[in-house]
Amino acid sequence: MAVTLAQETLMHAVYFAPRGRKRLLNLGYQLSQRYLSPLDKLIGFIGDAGSGKSLLIKGMFPGLELTNDDEGINVRPLPLLKNIDRGFFSSYTYHVDIRFEMAFTQIHVLADAIKQAIAQDKRVVVEHFDLIYPYLDMNAEILIGIGEEVIVTRPKIFGPKPQDIADIVYKTIRYRRMAHSAEDITCKILEYDYGFTHPQMHGDVRHGFVLTFNVRPQVDLYELEARVKQYIDEGIEISCLDDNHIQFGNGDIYHCTGSRNHVRNASEIENFRLVKEYIYDPISKTYSLVGLVGEDTKNNMEVLR
Repeated sequence: MAVTLAQETLMHAVYFAPRGRKRLLNLGYQLSQRYLSPLDKLIGFIGDAGSGKSLLIKGMFPGLELTNDDEGINVRPLPLLKNIDRGFFSSYTYHVDIRFEMAFTQIHVLADAIKQAIAQDKRVVVEHFDLIYPYLDMNAEILIGIGEEVIVTRPKIFGPKPQDIADIVYKTIRYRRMAHSAEDITCKILEYDYGFTHPQMHGDVRHGFVLTFNVRPQVDLYELEARVKQYIDEGIEISCLDDNHIQFGNGDIYHCTGSRNHVRNASEIENFRLVKEYIYDPISKTYSLVGLVGEDTKNNMEVLR
């Protein structure tokens, strides 16, 4: 099958990294349709723990058995190494989490297994590809990094190198965690204090979040901002209970399908503020509330991208 023009000409594509299981799975599916070739043999993923790599992989490769993921699955023996002594690979696609496997297997053994599998025309999906790259003497055919944004690239002879992607995503993941925590605190206050149930849609802006409503909330945004900042000033702890819930302090349990992607304490949220107007979309007839974190970003909708 021929490689599509979009794949041949791809330098890099950038997407907001969504928060929540369904949105990450859906993005993974979209990426597979747009950028993945059935001829690709080495696919590298780069990102911190809890960033959503496993969900992206599940979206891109439905049915692939992940040897170690956010749900605590730990497949033993590692399928990639199961028949390595005989040089036999029974499956077509393999998954390996390098950071996790390094606790059990020397990294050069993992590198040799990956190279042998590729030599036998197998596909290997590698998490934490930046750690194994120096031992492979080859780059991935497609590299996907996830931090505040999802970066997709097909490396050429001059790069990008895995460390180039790692330098970006490990630096920006903090903004995604801050924004997600601020978003859930805002949603909790809207629901518990003002009676607004879940927004119609969750969206993203750079260093922030968007909540979209069918009806304009009758909520003073200065007051709402002050209530969120109270959580931040009090240093409320945020902990992951399970795949669908977080807990604030020792009390309130709140529904969240991206429960591992949070700051540990609300005090880690830097420079939280709300845009002091509801943004009306005349096409969808909806109202959006925008929250921002991190260094100053102008509250001008034209630059929120």
